[in-house]
Amino acid sequence: MSRRHVVITACVLTAVGVFAQTPSRPAFGAFEVASIKSADPAVPGRWIRMLSANRFEARNHAVRTLIAAAYDLSPQAILGGPAWVDADRWDILAKTPGEVRPNLDEQMAMLRALLRDRFRLAFHRETKELPIYTLTVAKGGAKLTKSAVSPDATPQGPPLLAFVMAPNVIRLPARYVSMAELASVLQRSPLDRPVVDKTDLQGRYDFDLAFSPDERLWGGAVRRPENPDKPDLFDALQEQLGLRLQATKGAVEAFVIESVERASAN
Repeated sequence: MSRRHVVITACVLTAVGVFAQTPSRPAFGAFEVASIKSADPAVPGRWIRMLSANRFEARNHAVRTLIAAAYDLSPQAILGGPAWVDADRWDILAKTPGEVRPNLDEQMAMLRALLRDRFRLAFHRETKELPIYTLTVAKGGAKLTKSAVSPDATPQGPPLLAFVMAPNVIRLPARYVSMAELASVLQRSPLDRPVVDKTDLQGRYDFDLAFSPDERLWGGAVRRPENPDKPDLFDALQEQLGLRLQATKGAVEAFVIESVERASAN
């Protein structure tokens, strides 16, 4: 092959590489615009999710649960604040910068900025000894399947990690989920204390967890059925996923609210 041919080929390959590059990601420091309204108490359900590549929604959340999501905390590790921090519920619809879907960390960074800007949230952190759960791999090993989901398959990303409730069974359909995300959703929804991930599992997994409710979950708001056909949450995690939740105490970095204001609905 002549030197001229080699040079031309190299130039063509370089040009193809330039045109094939993925567009750079925005900074995702803050939402471009955000609408905050009082939630309709007649509309059930609570979630935080991307509706499309650049539309973010938080539905029916109290400020305390927004803080819990934004800073990846158990609500029990969030101290202080007026009564309305728990009583008032809010709907947030926001546009994210650009046309590239932000990942979960980027979404939460923008939610933190919104809490500071629109709710005037100020806080400090303190290390406290609190009741916690540790999430570990049970004896016999984990029973988890590596995820087959592509995170970029749809503009909305992987399916929302959320509990689906029926009278006698609660399900957690999980796709492309890490153990840190599992610990996070457990501590922010059914359990009454922080959950610390000590599994040392670094992958992402697909699974379908099914369990019967009992009074230890959701502050006792969901009662255990008379004749449950599913194990409780703790047994289901061990039997179905090979994971163990153990109650103990540990040092936790608590979030202490110094001041907060109601956002102006718009």
